[in-house]
Amino acid sequence: MRDIARTVEGLADGLRSDLVELARIPSIAFPGHPEAPVLRARDQVAELLRAAGMESVGALEMPGSYPVVTGSLPAPEGAPTVLLYAHYDVQPPGDQSHWDSPPFEPTEFDAGPLGPAIRARGIADDKANILVHIGALRVFGGRPPVGVKVVIEGQEEYGGPFDTYPPSDPDLFGSDAMVIADMGNVRPGVPTFTVALRGDAEVVVEVRTLDGPRHSGEFGGAAPDALIALLHALSTLHDADGNVAVPGLLSEEWDGTTLDEAEFRRMAGVRPDAPLIGTGSLGRRLWTGPAITVMGLDAPAVDTAAAAVVPYARAKINLRVHPRQDAAEAQRALVRHLEGLRPFGVPLSVHAGDSGSGFAAQTGGPAYRAAADAMREAWGAEPVHMASGGAIPLVAGLAKAVPGAEILLFGAQDSESNLHAPNERVLVDELKRAVVAEAVFFQEYARRYREREDA
Repeated sequence: MRDIARTVEGLADGLRSDLVELARIPSIAFPGHPEAPVLRARDQVAELLRAAGMESVGALEMPGSYPVVTGSLPAPEGAPTVLLYAHYDVQPPGDQSHWDSPPFEPTEFDAGPLGPAIRARGIADDKANILVHIGALRVFGGRPPVGVKVVIEGQEEYGGPFDTYPPSDPDLFGSDAMVIADMGNVRPGVPTFTVALRGDAEVVVEVRTLDGPRHSGEFGGAAPDALIALLHALSTLHDADGNVAVPGLLSEEWDGTTLDEAEFRRMAGVRPDAPLIGTGSLGRRLWTGPAITVMGLDAPAVDTAAAAVVPYARAKINLRVHPRQDAAEAQRALVRHLEGLRPFGVPLSVHAGDSGSGFAAQTGGPAYRAAADAMREAWGAEPVHMASGGAIPLVAGLAKAVPGAEILLFGAQDSESNLHAPNERVLVDELKRAVVAEAVFFQEYARRYREREDA
C-alpha cells in the first residue's frame, strides 16, 4: 500500500495540471448558458479516460440532457466490478465580484496550515473527483485489479432525465460496488463516508382572494388579503422553536459525526445576533430530520407597493426528507397539511412539484470494509460517518437499478470547499489522499472479494 502512496506522489503534478485544464472550461449545463463549453468538457473527460486505459469510452445521449460519458474495463478473473461516478458540469459562478480570482481561471494559493489549494468554479464539485478516478486508474497503468465501469454525468447540477434513468437500463450500471465521488470529508484530514442523503420535494401554494388590488383604506379590514392569508399558512409549517410541524414527516436522532455549532455558524454565515432554529442535535436538524424552506414568494415589491389589499400571492416551498422516507410520500404529507388549512376561511391552491428520494447506505459489506481500510491508509486516521442534507436523486436510482451493489460516497471535497459559493476551492493534499484511497480500495476490495469467493 505504501507503493501506491509513492506512485500517487509521482503522478500528482500531472493530475493537478489536468485538473486545472478541466476547471478552465465553464461547463455550465443550465438554460441560457452556451452549449459548446459543456461539450468541450465532455470531450476532455473522454480523452482523459482513454489515456488512463479505459476501453469502450462512449456517451449516453438522452433528450433534454447533456451526454453522460461512459466507459468500461473488464474484470480480471475472479475480481469484482466497481462503478465510478462523478459529473463534469458545474454551477454558475454567481456574482463574480465576490471571487478573489476569476472563477474560470484556476488559481493556486496557500491555504495556510491546510497547504496548497486551487480555486475555481467546479474544481471541488465535481472536477477534482473526476481526477480521483483518473488518478486511481493511472496508479495501475490502466489495468486495475477490479473491473471498472465509469459514468461521468454532464447535467447533474441542473438535473434532468438521467436522475431516474438507471432502473430502465440496469445492465449499464451492473456492478458489485459503486464509488459516488460527489462528496468529501467533514473536515480536512478526516476521512469521511457519507452514509445518508436526504431526499427533497417541491410544493407551490397560492392564494387568490380578489379580482384585483383594492384600496386598503376603503376595503382593508373586511376584504381578504391574499398575502396575509398565505403568511398565516406558512407560519404553521414550524413550531415556536423552528422545528418542522407537519404531521407525517419522519425524524430521528443522528448518531454519526456532525459539525459543531461554531463550525456550522461560520460555514452558513449566520449573523452573530441570529440564533439557529430548531431543537435537537445539528445532525438531526440537518440530516435525519425534515427541513422546510420558503424558496420564493410572489408578492408586491416593497419599493413599488401600492396602498392596496393584495389579491394574489404565491410561495414555492422546498422540503428536505429523511433518507429512508419516500420523498413522494413526504410531499403528499405536506400537501395534505396545506390543503387542510383555511386561514380566515380562505382556501389554498396547492401544487406538488418534483420530488426525489434520499438514500441510506448499508455499511457492513466487503466493499465498505475495504474502503474503510483504504481511507485509514490514505489519511492515517479512523474514518467517520456523516450524512448530507443535499439530495443526489441519481443515487436512489442506482440503488434501485442494482440493489445488490454496495454504494460508497466519498471524495476529494471537504465541508469548507465553498461548493456552489464564491471562491470554491480544493486542497491539493485532499486530492492526493483521495486518489490513494480509491486505488488502495481497488486492491483491497479485489483481495476481500476473492477470499469471500474461495470461502
